[in-house]
Amino acid sequence: KTKLAKLVYLSDFAWFYKHLQSMSGMQYRKIQYGPVPDAYFRAVDELEEEGKIVVDRKKADGKEMIIISESDSNKKQKLDFVSNEEASLIKEIHNKWKDKKTAEIVNFTHNQLPYLIADDEEIISYALITQEDPHEVY
Repeated sequence: KTKLAKLVYLSDFAWFYKHLQSMSGMQYRKIQYGPVPDAYFRAVDELEEEGKIVVDRKKADGKEMIIISESDSNKKQKLDFVSNEEASLIKEIHNKWKDKKTAEIVNFTHNQLPYLIADDEEIISYALITQEDPHEVY
């Protein structure tokens, strides 16, 4: 669940880096495991209730892991609200991070300017991502 939130954040902020506008229009807040949009947890709960995703809770090494996957019935649904360019960026970010541990992506996002400069519990500025080195955007 945390890793998925990070991939959403990276996609949104990378899109802003290239286009100076958010892909999602969501605001991200600096929380302990953030950055995360306020609507993220509600959206995950709604998608699970609607049967579009499967949320599997497991324990490993004394920690609870939450694995999110697309439901079989939802895999046939076409995503027509994501442009080809957006989908391409999302896939590129996914491919970069898919084999990394959650802690690695958390550390990466926590060392980016937008997260570093924001105060705890405050909204994170998209504009700060434009000051990152291009190799540090995602």
